[in-house]
Amino acid sequence: MKPARFSYHLPATVDEAVALLAKLAPDDGRIIAGGQSLVPTMAFRMAQPPHLIDINGIAELNRIDVEGDIVRIGAGVRHAAFEAAGAVPGVTGVWLGQVVRHIAHYPIRTRGTFCGSVANADPASEWCCVVAALDGRVVAESASGTRRIAAADYFEGVMATSRRDDELVTAVELPLLPDGTRCGFAEFSRRPGDFAIAMAMTAYRLVDDLIVEARIAIGGAEPFPRRIAEAEAALNGQPPTAAVFAEVAAIAAAAVDPMEDSNNTADYRRSLVRAMTLRALEAAA
Repeated sequence: MKPARFSYHLPATVDEAVALLAKLAPDDGRIIAGGQSLVPTMAFRMAQPPHLIDINGIAELNRIDVEGDIVRIGAGVRHAAFEAAGAVPGVTGVWLGQVVRHIAHYPIRTRGTFCGSVANADPASEWCCVVAALDGRVVAESASGTRRIAAADYFEGVMATSRRDDELVTAVELPLLPDGTRCGFAEFSRRPGDFAIAMAMTAYRLVDDLIVEARIAIGGAEPFPRRIAEAEAALNGQPPTAAVFAEVAAIAAAAVDPMEDSNNTADYRRSLVRAMTLRALEAAA
């Protein structure tokens, strides 16, 4: 099928884009950057927005900037940007480089955007899980001003967030992990490139051979990604041993409330959470 008729708008600045969104959002006007989620739904006419606001011409959104210990990822930055060594400094950049290879297929990574994935908020989004794991902030701009929304306040459900319809996600801000942080990631999908059924992200440091500053985030299994406080508490202060990792993985699995669908039961997703958490912890070690 082909999309329904729509009007196309190409702003040159963020201010122009925000002004257009303020005017057109009440009429289901949409932002488009990579379009890897929106365009397929338009092709099947599951979405029929009468207006598209293309932000690809806004140069300031196509940048990754580091300010102190924060990396700011602009709304036009493609997934594939993180495959390049040094795109983001330090261990955070290495971690993102590992995660990005699990996102769909290479042609999609060259077009889809980091912020578009976060704005869409699919439970299976790797970048959404990254934002949750790192306690990132979503920068949302509207005619009323700018909001920086913490990850814990941003994700609300399956493709549901606290972003208002008239707000443009202009960037996502992530804290840079300290040197010496050990990071791991694991996800399960039916085939390479398919949506993840469950994923786990882990990070921690060692002080006197004991784990500190543990981060464990789960995505894909629940309606939105989140850190698992119970598992993090069980990991902190422990040595990085197989027995500890197995116990923490079991705690993470018990803490989630998995979704069910026609192909995956809640028990199956829970078992995947356990397996992916264990693999991510082992990868970090």
